[in-house]
Amino acid sequence: MKKRTPISEIMTKTVITLNHTDELETAERLFKTKKIRHIPVVSGDEIKGMLSYTDLLRISFADAVDEDDDSVDTVVYNMFTIEQVMAKNLVSVPSTTTIKEVAEILATKEFHALPVVDANKLVGIVTTTDLINYLIEQF
Repeated sequence: MKKRTPISEIMTKTVITLNHTDELETAERLFKTKKIRHIPVVSGDEIKGMLSYTDLLRISFADAVDEDDDSVDTVVYNMFTIEQVMAKNLVSVPSTTTIKEVAEILATKEFHALPVVDANKLVGIVTTTDLINYLIEQF
C-alpha cells in the first residue's frame, strides 16, 4: 500500500450536486436514482453545504417509501429548504491530501463524506465507501 497516495486517485470526480435553491424532492430523487448517499450543495462553483440521505430521513418518512419507488411524498419537503437541512460547517480537503489523512478525518468525525476543493472550486467527493473500495483493491 502506497503511503503518500493522494485522494485524487480514489475520489469521485464527476460529482452530482444540488443547487442551494433546489427542492428537497429533487434531492430525494437524485439519492434514489443515482444510488448515492451524499450530495454537495453549491451556489455556482462555491460549495455551501452537504446534504446526506440521512438528513432527509430525519425530516421525512422517506425510509418508509420503497427504495425503488420514484414517487415522493412532498408534504414534509415543502416545509423545509435544502439550506435548512444540509450540513453547513463543512470540512473539506484539497485533492493533494493523502488517502491516509482522509481516512483519519473520516474515522474521527461523525460524517461519511468529504468535499474535495481546490482553489475554492469543488473538484470531487470522497466517501467512506471510496476508502473501503481502495482497501479491498490492496488485497
